[in-house]
Amino acid sequence: MNRNTPLTAHPLHGVRHRVWSAQQLRAEGVSAAQAASQCLPGGPWQQLLPGVFLLHPGPPTDQERVHGALLYAGRPPASARRAGPAPAGPEYGEAMVTGLAALALYGFEAAPPMVSLHRIDVLVPRTRRLRSTRFVQVVRAAVPPRPQTRLGMPLAPVERALADAVASLTDAPTVRRLLTEAVRAGYCEPAAVVRELSAAKLLGRAHVVDAVEELLAEGRAVAEDRLYEMVRRHGLPEPLWNVDLCLPGGACLGAVDAYWPEQALAVEIGAPAPREGGTADREHLERLGVTVVRVTPGRLREAMAQQAVVVRTAMTAAEDREPAAYVVVLPR
Repeated sequence: MNRNTPLTAHPLHGVRHRVWSAQQLRAEGVSAAQAASQCLPGGPWQQLLPGVFLLHPGPPTDQERVHGALLYAGRPPASARRAGPAPAGPEYGEAMVTGLAALALYGFEAAPPMVSLHRIDVLVPRTRRLRSTRFVQVVRAAVPPRPQTRLGMPLAPVERALADAVASLTDAPTVRRLLTEAVRAGYCEPAAVVRELSAAKLLGRAHVVDAVEELLAEGRAVAEDRLYEMVRRHGLPEPLWNVDLCLPGGACLGAVDAYWPEQALAVEIGAPAPREGGTADREHLERLGVTVVRVTPGRLREAMAQQAVVVRTAMTAAEDREPAAYVVVLPR
């Protein structure tokens, strides 16, 4: 093949992107020497990354950079290449985009746009012998998570992408905006983010701890909004919101998010961290005849109608129950 042979003159079929790995080119009959000749000065191709070729001479697009990073990180190990042609399978192997690049692809407004990112983080299994190079930063995981697909690209789950992004950030406002957006926009629940940050040993950083406190507060506010929406959308009677339940003249039994006095029914949002005033003493309340239904932020988000059925069923059951002991309801 002449090094100046145009792309359209070579039978590369089904080109989804103009980025190809050396292995893919070999499968189309293009040898390593032929690929290298196309990348000489003035040639129609260029080598984007080791073993990855950009089949045009201009700057790569954002999508081409991501595709190239995944091809580089997802290529089979040398032992597999020596053993012969790789079996048919996903072109990216177990590689997935993570960090700020993944958040940008998810559509985070707080993440820098792809065009401004000087590096793309790619998550691979810890056993891969692969080096970071050029604009690709290799991140390793003992057990890689199941990727999500956006724009045809495998991305680390949002909570993992957040942890990898936060690991590289020292700017407290950016960390705070990213964590808050993750919860406010419904990408994931606060508890999942905190687990990933803890696993990455990031909770010892002061600016991360401050951001997590705001994250938990934001998560509770979002969950409370969903609880209000559930009551109104599904026609449940209006409860008393955010009250403390106490014994007459005695100790406070704890705080609940919603309470229906006639049915002696309380709803509490499961929280990843204790709230001011403490959570309700569920066993004590139930001994007094008060039913306590606990809902999680995730269930309110993913199965609101089902949670409304649970609350309505508990109300119906209250009609066949002995009257509850008297409790004092105080606003918080």
